[in-house]
Amino acid sequence: MAEVIRMPKMSDTMEEGVIAAWLKKVGDTVKPGDILAEVETDKATMELESYDEGVLLHIGVKEKEAVPVNGIIAVIGEKGEKFDHLLSENGASSETKEEKTVEEVKPAAPEKVAEKIDTSSINATVITMPKMSDTMQEGTIASWLKKVGDDIKSGEIIAEVETDKATMELESYEDGTLLYIGVEAGNSVPVDGVIAVIGEKGADYQTLLKAHEQETAAPAEEEAPAKAESKPEPKKETASAPAATTSAAAPAPVLAVGERVKASPLAKKIAEEKGIDIRLVSGTGEGGRIIKRDVENYVPAAAPAAAVSTGVAPAVGQESFREENVSQMRKVIAKRLSESKFGAPHFYLTMEINMDKAIEARKSMNEVSPVKISFNDMVIKAAAAALRQHPKVNSSWLGDKIRYNDHIHIGMAVAVEEGLLVPVIRFADSKSLSQISNEAKTLGGKAKNKELQPKDWEGNTFTISNLGMFGIEEFTAIINPPDACILAVGGIKETVIVKDGQMKIGNVMKVTLSCDHRVVDGAVGSAFLLTLKGLLEDPVRILI
Repeated sequence: MAEVIRMPKMSDTMEEGVIAAWLKKVGDTVKPGDILAEVETDKATMELESYDEGVLLHIGVKEKEAVPVNGIIAVIGEKGEKFDHLLSENGASSETKEEKTVEEVKPAAPEKVAEKIDTSSINATVITMPKMSDTMQEGTIASWLKKVGDDIKSGEIIAEVETDKATMELESYEDGTLLYIGVEAGNSVPVDGVIAVIGEKGADYQTLLKAHEQETAAPAEEEAPAKAESKPEPKKETASAPAATTSAAAPAPVLAVGERVKASPLAKKIAEEKGIDIRLVSGTGEGGRIIKRDVENYVPAAAPAAAVSTGVAPAVGQESFREENVSQMRKVIAKRLSESKFGAPHFYLTMEINMDKAIEARKSMNEVSPVKISFNDMVIKAAAAALRQHPKVNSSWLGDKIRYNDHIHIGMAVAVEEGLLVPVIRFADSKSLSQISNEAKTLGGKAKNKELQPKDWEGNTFTISNLGMFGIEEFTAIINPPDACILAVGGIKETVIVKDGQMKIGNVMKVTLSCDHRVVDGAVGSAFLLTLKGLLEDPVRILI
């Protein structure tokens, strides 16, 4: 019997996925484990694996098109089998039937829920995606380090999991055999989503999975009448699916059909951004895997200058553009900062600081310091000292209460290729300039290489964003939740300073404090900046 393949929900916030490339075409024979397509999510490019055997009868989505979660993307079945009825039955029709069942046979519903599947005799455990940080909503399986049939011991690493900030190891807490892998490498999984089953060899894991699905679906069934009334979208999606069949299959022959490219998600992403055919790159990673440096060092025989264009140079005066899908990191940035900007009433305070003594002090310190001290390191240290004197700035709005933090954890905004990350220097007020400098360099490097762990980005109580290295004199920043303030630091500029009626050449730096007016008032923010100014204009005080 033919089976409908749907876009899986790979995270709690995922609403759609993009078919990056089809690796199979209509008419191809498909076996369980074969890679059907590459799917782009908001965090990575992953492989879509088939769990059914048969012939690819239908492709419902073109390459580069987005598909809503649960939207139909393909149909697999026996050669020549009719599947049109599946496209309708799995769309609106199934919902109508479900609605009728709930409405017309109400007494039967409790009995159905009550009939729980007995798993007492099944010696196996369902492994779900753990919540690796307070803000984590999904994880991407970067790679499986074990395969179905392998013996697993408690403490062994079974997979590598990517979040939008770091790659972490997934440890097994069970002994047994890996019976089932539910998510292919490259796909995202929502927190608590099923990723594998470990247990006794030969255990009936399929029944266990059905029982798990029954347990997690039980609350949803109780609310079925309400939800059934507001689900017209799948019908709209399935109605257009057949029309896409012919056009979707056309580009497929260009690919190496059925051939899997061994490459990290980051390498694939960089290759796409640079217009490089990943199949032409030689891999230097383990087992010939293509990694980041392979793509960055790749030199094509003839540079594909028109890789991202229409293939024809636009005529003079002709309008042209290109569109890119929004990455997961960019979606998260947009969501969080929009909530901050439109939810927290911002106001801004700007102060000019004379950096002459700071320049001299930095020069002297770098002559004896084991690590090179930057001006940003000095700003972090001075801000930490100022926060100790002005605890109201080191706070968070919690709705019905305000949290005043006794500890000082300073987040530092780091620009990365995909967007912006904010690693955190903990207890910054108790660390020396050398310690801050060393930690800032380490965290910055980890951020750029996507090696941050949850402890590296969690817990900020105040944030600093520095654009001085780009020649920016001053700017305003959006508060980084849950902080009450963020300090925007501009570059040091040589200018004329007037003091006591005398003019002289000096070096000044402008800083702007963005404040959440629900927590910090103008006088409080101004007092903080005045203290910060005093510390940077007389940096010896930072060291006391």
